[in-house]
Amino acid sequence: MAPLLRSLAALFFALGAAGCATGSGRASATTDPNDPYEVQNRKVFELNQSLDKHVALPVAKFYVHAVPEPAREGIHNFLVNLDVPVTFANDVLQGEVKRAGQTLGRFTVNSTVGIGGLVDVAAKIGIPEHKADFGETLAVYGVGEGPYLVLPLLGPSNPRDAVGYGVDIALDPSTWITWRSSTYFKLGRGTLDLIDERARNIDTLNEIERSSVDLYATLRSLYRQHRQAEINHGNADIQNLPNF
Repeated sequence: MAPLLRSLAALFFALGAAGCATGSGRASATTDPNDPYEVQNRKVFELNQSLDKHVALPVAKFYVHAVPEPAREGIHNFLVNLDVPVTFANDVLQGEVKRAGQTLGRFTVNSTVGIGGLVDVAAKIGIPEHKADFGETLAVYGVGEGPYLVLPLLGPSNPRDAVGYGVDIALDPSTWITWRSSTYFKLGRGTLDLIDERARNIDTLNEIERSSVDLYATLRSLYRQHRQAEINHGNADIQNLPNF
């Protein structure tokens, strides 16, 4: 994953539920000035872990076993293509003309030549993929993240990203477009998003758990580092270098 744990960008439904060891969420609380609700956060984290252990992870493993890899890759590409309008809107809001052009190009190519997004033709011709969300947009305009939060089902977050998540739902055209079977489509899309991202990160999240003394604190750190990398568009953070 590049930058840090790139796939965690889409793991808002699964990241907080990561890990199978029920004891890892019960480590003694660590002191973190930006986690004033740590006691409550850890309780929600344990709930998310339990849901992952008994629901998300078994389903993801079955999905990997039952669905051939080429089909899983096609489903992943299709889901990513559905998210492109939200990325494009945030590229525009951030004033990122080049990135907006790349996003529009990817959507056009993959939606046509790529058979509705099933094949990532854009990547094959050199149009890079990136994601952008409204939490990132708020950060670009100087809005602080606020205290660290662990939300039920949604996992690691903060007030800025939680608000951004809601705005991204509003920015998604499928939220407002309805047809006879639109409800089933939206439920299916959300379910597939969860299964796809959990399945793609089974080994990664297992490794994080195995190497973590305190899984809660590890994921908290990874989430913050990953979000900062996204806000910086993968560039080094030169604003917060230590003063030697």
